Amino acid sequence: MKRHLTLFTVVITALAVNAATRFSLSSPDGKLTTDITTDAGLAYGIVYDGKTVLEPSPVALTLGDGTVVGNPCKVSGTSRRSVDGKVPSPFYRATEIPERYNELTINLGKNWSVVFRAYDDGVAYRFVSKGKKPFTIANETVDYRFPGDAMAAVPYVKVDKIDSFEPQFFNSFENVYTVGRLSSLDNRRLMFLPLVVEPAEGVKMLITESALIDYPGLYLNKAGDNGNSLRGVFAPYPKAMKQGGHNNLQMIVTEREDYIAKVDAPRALPWRVAIISSDDKVLASSNLSYLLGEPSRVKDTSWIKPGKVAWDWWNAWNLDGVDFKTGVNNDTYKAYIDFASKKGIEYVILDEGWAVNKKADLMQVVPEIDLKGLVDYATSKNVGIILWAGFHAFERDMENVCRHYADMGVKGFKVDFMDRDDQMMTDFNARAAEMCAKYNLILDLHGTHKPAGLNRTYPNVLNFEGVNGLEQMKWSPKTHDQVTYDVMVPFLRQASGPMDYTQGAMRNATRKNYYPCNSEPMSQGTRCRQLALYMVFDSPFNMLCDTPSNYMREEECADFIAGVPTVWDETVVLDGKIGEYIVTARRKGDTWYVGGITGWTPRDIEVDCSFLAPGREYDADMFIDGVNADRVARDYRRTQSKVNSGSRLKFHLAPGGGFAARIK
Repeated sequence: MKRHLTLFTVVITALAVNAATRFSLSSPDGKLTTDITTDAGLAYGIVYDGKTVLEPSPVALTLGDGTVVGNPCKVSGTSRRSVDGKVPSPFYRATEIPERYNELTINLGKNWSVVFRAYDDGVAYRFVSKGKKPFTIANETVDYRFPGDAMAAVPYVKVDKIDSFEPQFFNSFENVYTVGRLSSLDNRRLMFLPLVVEPAEGVKMLITESALIDYPGLYLNKAGDNGNSLRGVFAPYPKAMKQGGHNNLQMIVTEREDYIAKVDAPRALPWRVAIISSDDKVLASSNLSYLLGEPSRVKDTSWIKPGKVAWDWWNAWNLDGVDFKTGVNNDTYKAYIDFASKKGIEYVILDEGWAVNKKADLMQVVPEIDLKGLVDYATSKNVGIILWAGFHAFERDMENVCRHYADMGVKGFKVDFMDRDDQMMTDFNARAAEMCAKYNLILDLHGTHKPAGLNRTYPNVLNFEGVNGLEQMKWSPKTHDQVTYDVMVPFLRQASGPMDYTQGAMRNATRKNYYPCNSEPMSQGTRCRQLALYMVFDSPFNMLCDTPSNYMREEECADFIAGVPTVWDETVVLDGKIGEYIVTARRKGDTWYVGGITGWTPRDIEVDCSFLAPGREYDADMFIDGVNADRVARDYRRTQSKVNSGSRLKFHLAPGGGFAARIK
């Protein structure tokens, strides 16, 4: 009898699942709820703190054979689970990250399922394929339907032609943010991620993706004319390419397939992520992109060494007071190595120029460089050498290049000018990471899209560009506003992972005095702002952009920068508002580093030191905007004081200003 009752119960459960057309999933704290419906095709909506922030939005996959997964939606079973644990993150903003979520898996027949997760700070979903036969995906339906004409901050793809999407698929993922109503967005233009929408009063939603491996990246585009929706767009799979672009180091797509991805084995597709909060600090603090990345595929990570890098390209190899002609030559790089060694900087990079130009061959070194001699010289000084590599030169000879230079003693590569995120290119990023890991090489993916979880999967990938960084100051016109960008990017782009922003300028300009100068560039904003960016921005592999000569003239600031760690035991965003200001505290061991920046509006900031351990006295070493920093941006003063967990530190920030403090 008992056996028959069990069978009856199972049958009733299966019937109930098949009959169900609505499912609900809430965050562990109960503040976020996503409602999933299946009666008119798979769709989901989100409610935050009683406010609708996403109207029911369709979710589907169209396969190459015309099958649509998710419409119609036939549910064959469901399962739920909850997780409350911690994820190690040794090369990130904390040594480990709490992970709490509730999960719902909806099975869609025998070959597909869709997985939803609700975290306290967001909702994510992904499709999972269980089929073993190869197939193609013609398109993925990714829609965001908001309850009204919301305000948004979006980065458009920056290209010359916007008459179609095709030329926009070739881009560097660098632009400032356009702020306005959804209805005001240009429906001819693609937006890359992350971006932020304010779908309900006081509530912001950051949209991004994670676990982006071997699948095209997601763009968004204004859907229709009413201004309430954004729709997903993907670059189709390349069918034909030609070598070209920057110094013949890129592959230009000339023809595309009629599908966006091909799949030849069971796999999970990328997570579609919505980070949601009424507190801007949560956007700047969220770790969802990292948590949703695939777990590490590198078993032994003991050889991975994050650190700072003396960089040659931004400052145009400029040294003064030396008795040799500076440029791409041994004497110049030995001077950089000597500087790095003296200041305890872990690496020196040889940027573009060390390999013969326009050959796309990393085995051809220019005659002015004795690379083996430089590597040996750097090793004797306890400095590692990093080599810049153009995409095509690296990709075409990847294993040979990695093996050869690893054997020489090179510590890693900065690979540049990918400038695409179709499936072929995201697969390259993962393959490059895997190959570098095989030869114990760290990797900086420059000229690429947002991180999207790859830094968890391959922790030897320490940094990514996909940011409108300080290099823009070499050529951007006087009308360019980098200061406002700086107080937006921690709440937007940085939510997806670390940034190769390349701060550290010693030539600093007010808004009035800035001008572009390619050979002797400057920053916008104050000197203290540049110091603060080493705490405000995540950068496990962090450049010092200026020339050693300028740093040696400014040793007080150079020594502070050189002493700032690049990975952390703990990070706390203390305060901030998108587009206005941010204050971040980071701990390494018993020492805290605190940095704050403001936009062009001068600001008084008070730092509550309750993050310090109670019952202990600390020494605070602080760099503060000088009284004339609004006129002379390099003006600063340094001050020391005793502080404890009950202290409140007060700072006045000049226009475009900042402050930096070391508390130990």
